[in-house]
Amino acid sequence: MGTLYQALQLILQVVWFVMIVHIIMSWLINFQVLNLRQPMVAQIWDGLNRLLEPLYRPIRNILPDTGGLDLAPLVVFIIIIILQNALANNAGFFFGM
Repeated sequence: MGTLYQALQLILQVVWFVMIVHIIMSWLINFQVLNLRQPMVAQIWDGLNRLLEPLYRPIRNILPDTGGLDLAPLVVFIIIIILQNALANNAGFFFGM
């Protein structure tokens, strides 16, 4: 069961990291530091969007329209923090304590 705990923590950390990369890349694209006409940048951006859109879409459907401000990543960050804390508080269950 300890392996399950570590796998869940690893998945949450990877999602956290991918979201950070996506957010920073969106800033760089919006400030025209990166250009989507470059094939490598476009492929990475498309891959990140395809990976994270299933997480963001249900939250965007629930949240009210805020114009150009997307709050879905913030909500997903909060959910990840809650899940990590819940896993840490229940670690004894996974390790048989």
